[in-house]
Amino acid sequence: MPINVEYRGPADLPAIIPVFPLTGALLLPRGQMPLNIFEPRYLAMVDDALREGHRLIGMIQPDVAHSHNADRPVLFQVGCVGRITQLAEAGDGRYILELTGVSRFKVVEEIAVTTAYRRCRVNYEPFIDDFTARKGEDEVDREALLSALRAFLKANQLKVDWEGIDGAPNEALVNALAMMSPFGAAEKQALLEARDLKTRAEILIAVTEMDLAKKKTSGDPPLQ
Repeated sequence: MPINVEYRGPADLPAIIPVFPLTGALLLPRGQMPLNIFEPRYLAMVDDALREGHRLIGMIQPDVAHSHNADRPVLFQVGCVGRITQLAEAGDGRYILELTGVSRFKVVEEIAVTTAYRRCRVNYEPFIDDFTARKGEDEVDREALLSALRAFLKANQLKVDWEGIDGAPNEALVNALAMMSPFGAAEKQALLEARDLKTRAEILIAVTEMDLAKKKTSGDPPLQ
């Protein structure tokens, strides 16, 4: 989805951003993530992002394995900032919005705030390639990725829009499949932190093949 602001590098993004911890949520650069916002603290976060004009929210997973406080879990060190590109009021107090991914970030520190939601000082420099669309597409083994996808769909009796997949550039294909994948928080974090598009595709193929092998040996039923 096109957006109204061009982000050419880390200097175009704020050093301090609001963060939305959400297990299993994976946002990647130029990917779209729908969100249903209903908690008062996150409604306030959206209001503030709009009021301040940057329209940015950092999506990040809580590191549940190392957390002792469910209300304020430890955060993974890498997330992805997205811009609010669609927003609708549901009429019952909720916001229905869509984020478009801009760049991954590394958390430098969580800062003290008076808001109910959390803010972090972040660094985008380790992910400077995120600002270049379709970077590294030619290195992706598209056929291996599609082969793994076909096997996954067949094992789980699922169907997809193959015409849309065939027409998708490698970056859009890899990132969309990663974001929609049904894998757990650890796998989603590995996909997020992949150093480049080729590596992300390889991780996606590997976790898909492991999932298929596990189901085959355990006799687990396909996904419903």
